[in-house]
Amino acid sequence: MLDFPRLLLLILSATQAFSQRLPSTFPHNYTGIPKGDFSPAWQKYFEVTQPLPNVTKPIARNFAGNIGINRVGHPNNTLWFWAFEKEEGSITADAGKRENEPWLIWLNGGPGSSSLVGSMTENGPLQVTGNYSIVENEFSWNKLADAFWVDQPVGTGFSTSDAAGYVDGEDQLGQDFVGFLTNLVKVFPSLATRPFYLTGESYAGTFIPYITKAIFSTPNPPVNLRKISIGDGTIGGFALYEELSTVITLETYPEIIGFDPDVFQYFKEQEHLCGYDVNLTYPQDGIIPTITDPFTTARLFANSQIQPKVLKKRSLSKRTLSAARYLLSSRDVENSAVEMEQRRTILKRNLIGRPNGTLDPMYGCFLWEEMTDYAQNFTFPWREFDAYDIPDALRPEVPSDPSVFLNDNRTRAALHAPIKEWVEIFSNPFGNSTSEGPGTNPFGDPSVEPMAFMTELATNASEKGVHIIIYEGNDDSLVAHRGLQVVIQNITFGGIQGFTRKPATPFTDDEGRFAGIVHQERNFTYALFQNAGHFVPRSVPEAAFVFLREFILGSNMTGFVDGSHVVGGEDPVLAEDVMPGTTAIFYGHGSTASSLIVPSETLASWSSFVATATATAL
Repeated sequence: MLDFPRLLLLILSATQAFSQRLPSTFPHNYTGIPKGDFSPAWQKYFEVTQPLPNVTKPIARNFAGNIGINRVGHPNNTLWFWAFEKEEGSITADAGKRENEPWLIWLNGGPGSSSLVGSMTENGPLQVTGNYSIVENEFSWNKLADAFWVDQPVGTGFSTSDAAGYVDGEDQLGQDFVGFLTNLVKVFPSLATRPFYLTGESYAGTFIPYITKAIFSTPNPPVNLRKISIGDGTIGGFALYEELSTVITLETYPEIIGFDPDVFQYFKEQEHLCGYDVNLTYPQDGIIPTITDPFTTARLFANSQIQPKVLKKRSLSKRTLSAARYLLSSRDVENSAVEMEQRRTILKRNLIGRPNGTLDPMYGCFLWEEMTDYAQNFTFPWREFDAYDIPDALRPEVPSDPSVFLNDNRTRAALHAPIKEWVEIFSNPFGNSTSEGPGTNPFGDPSVEPMAFMTELATNASEKGVHIIIYEGNDDSLVAHRGLQVVIQNITFGGIQGFTRKPATPFTDDEGRFAGIVHQERNFTYALFQNAGHFVPRSVPEAAFVFLREFILGSNMTGFVDGSHVVGGEDPVLAEDVMPGTTAIFYGHGSTASSLIVPSETLASWSSFVATATATAL
């Protein structure tokens, strides 16, 4: 016997004309609750009951499918979700039940990146391996809370949109998401009042503030938002997250330039000329001015129509410097370390011979692009630079590609997914072409970066009891931690601009191992993870799991500033601007064939040089 929603699905497939006359009870396209409670029927429709290919072990009860967003004139616009219960019956509890039990949504960025990338390679219960098999993740986030992975904005992943229905900016995206939440809690009524945690990473650092703003501006919002959590997020503008941190990255991983003092000093000078050497104080003394737009400083991307994607792994690396190479010649993948050193010596004479006080005319303030191209051409063992995980010099890497699994017709049928090809990145979520140039957003997003309204958002969050969490991986070079520290010090929250003390409190995982730095003040938490790249739950799954339990879902006070006292103490070594990276760089083909280990003498000599160079600069 067919259940009610499944019958409607067949009818909708048969005739669009009839679908327009259907009552508003079909989950894909409804405008409100009909008379009577249809949530059990909807839950039955969304429950995943068919076997998933290559999944051989039992998994938590889960639900998947498309839900409408209530945008007028666009009935085919939906967001797709996949949800996993923490325990039997927790997602399908009745309204008013389990009111103290949290639930969360995870968003990937891109923009246009499917959140199934996060689910299947980072923090979901099923993980895809290099040979495309599916294995269990012992640190899946649904072990701590009911967890939803949502494809958004419309058109991303298994979400749908009509040709004229793509979002025209972040405000529309926020409104769409509130519409999705409004309908989601009709299917799962207990979610309306339970504590809700909105989490994500990368370009979700833009999505989440706008969604939060939309929730705050909605009378009687559909959910009980308690915390937002952003990992390695694009809260500031392009130059702030991509270019400003370059020298800090070189101090973290001087291996990138082969521990060369002259090349380091060159980048230091370029940083100063671009105004990227921002001075942070605690609390911050005055508003940090807008930093230099690199597109105004170089002809590197002149007349290019390049479409970068922040979250698609390596896509920014592949497009960097494709328009012009200046003196950095194309790299031969068979170059030996000796050959690379010979070419580096030629380049170095040009770098340090440039007149003082002048920008490189080709790179200008594209310092990150210059750094990564330098590494790929002149520093062993990099033959391809992983922007999101510096120590990873594998070429090629073992793939973590869920597309084979997700495009299997058996998977699509089980997950109630539409008949469309799933792709990791949807190229134009804003429905427009992208271009690069002064004053443009290189992703086609016409909206202002969230930093422009973060003070207002933080004020509203404090009034509503919503906590803000920002965390970073120390090995991420592209959306590196210095940029986010600048963001925080430019936000006024609790009546004070920025943190009053430098983050310097260690936190550990369940085995007592150092996991990173954590700092908490006035409803705001910041963390920096050791040995983690851009995708923190992938790099350090256990530490990320503990952080979720203790600091996102929990109320661990480690790092909390209580007057003149900091819970957990402060380590002056951790108060430095740089947390040293790992001393091993991994390289090989497909899997780690070898590793470059930096001698302790080299590290000591470099530390002495940097201390002197920094003191001289100051």
